[in-house]
Amino acid sequence: MNRTHDLPAPIPTGLRGRCPRCGEGHLFQGFLTLRPSCEACGLDYSGFDSADGPAFFVMSIVGLVVVGLALWLEIAYEPPIWVHALVAGTLSIGLSLLMVRPLKGLLVALQYSNKAEEGRFEK
Repeated sequence: MNRTHDLPAPIPTGLRGRCPRCGEGHLFQGFLTLRPSCEACGLDYSGFDSADGPAFFVMSIVGLVVVGLALWLEIAYEPPIWVHALVAGTLSIGLSLLMVRPLKGLLVALQYSNKAEEGRFEK
């Protein structure tokens, strides 16, 4: 079976947290916990492992945004250190929580569409 022609696009599917095979079922059971399988097509999610990939991308992206904003804020306004701490802390936590779930879904969808560990996902 050539599954690449039937697959939904991995990037929007993963970012939405949907099943990488059918695009309909939910990928997550909790905030970051994968369901055991897809409720729509029955794909077993136990073979997926995004490991530290989402955390790496979140740290890289959030770090660039927060450091860039801190530099701009310092050059433009020279605020007290507590303003930097408040802005950087709020942005770091907020952006990290917003980004980690979609990025985990994206990495799982890309793992499936690129046939990582071929044979484990076929039924």
